[in-house]
Amino acid sequence: MSVRVVVADDQELVRAGFSMILDAQPDIDVVAEAGNGAEALEAVREHRPDLLLLDIRMPVMDGIEAAGLVCAQSDCRVLMLTTFDGDDYVYDALRAGASGFLLKDVRRDDLVHAVRVVAAGESLLAPSITTKLIAEFTSRGAARPAAPPSDRLGGLTTREEETLGLLARGLSNAEIAQAMVVSEHTVKTHVSNVLTKLGLRDRVQAVIAAYESGLIVPGQ
Repeated sequence: MSVRVVVADDQELVRAGFSMILDAQPDIDVVAEAGNGAEALEAVREHRPDLLLLDIRMPVMDGIEAAGLVCAQSDCRVLMLTTFDGDDYVYDALRAGASGFLLKDVRRDDLVHAVRVVAAGESLLAPSITTKLIAEFTSRGAARPAAPPSDRLGGLTTREEETLGLLARGLSNAEIAQAMVVSEHTVKTHVSNVLTKLGLRDRVQAVIAAYESGLIVPGQ
């Protein structure tokens, strides 16, 4: 079954270029294009795609507002695009529910890979975006709250909390398994339990929850 995609960017050439690359893939179907956030939201409502490729800076309704509404109103996953790796809106876009973040100069193969990964339920961040996200937590003064993190993390078990902490530090399932001396299958179960108990969409949201709860402190 093909991954149904809506491409939203206010620059027609950029939008057409991304659409052409994705539509050329046998397992990806671009069902609509949009020139602003409002059009993107309407396209999602009409076509019910699996993924929205969404520019963060657009007229009428920006990408952050559109992402928040799409994530709140549908199961469509959102992959954000930006021109700058220092974009100040990275944190806000991820808080709105975006599952991935890419720079617009992404290579063709990396774009296709990102769409497949995010549509499959995973999350994806360019390394420079991850660095920016951590820096944003630091600049906003994120610090350990008065209440213990365990009181703010939805009743996670000790092992689930440990898994969340390692996940937030950027470790893969294989690396988490090695650190905890368990199988990758066990790690996948822990990650699934964390997302379910905290009501999170994916690993990106889990990373944010780990920092906001104080389980992980920037610079730690």
